[in-house]
Amino acid sequence: MGLIIGVVVTGANVQDRDGAKQIFNGIKDGMDRLCKIWADSAYAGQLIDWVVEHCGWDLEIQRGPKGGKKGFVVRPWLWIVERTFAWLGRYRRLSKDYEYLTETSEAMIYLAMINLMVRRLAETPDG
Repeated sequence: MGLIIGVVVTGANVQDRDGAKQIFNGIKDGMDRLCKIWADSAYAGQLIDWVVEHCGWDLEIQRGPKGGKKGFVVRPWLWIVERTFAWLGRYRRLSKDYEYLTETSEAMIYLAMINLMVRRLAETPDG
């Protein structure tokens, strides 16, 4: 299980690349050991240079399969994000967009991840 180090919820009118800049600006001071970030093709383009310039990290874009294969394809490292979204979707407050403020949505994501981590840490080794 991965640890969420930052969350930014934006309106639907904000491009993924612009939202990424918000999260990277928010976490860059506490992430001295972070070297590489994997992202899908929605984050390609000028963001790669921006991340290097402002944060000093390597942003590696994970492209889809060659040959234009249609449908779902597991890509290295990116499946972790999809799995995390599935875990978060199990929480009622996160299954739909009930919140008025984006800050409340962010807080609900943190609470859900805290709940997941505490439950996993509390599991006994024998099941």
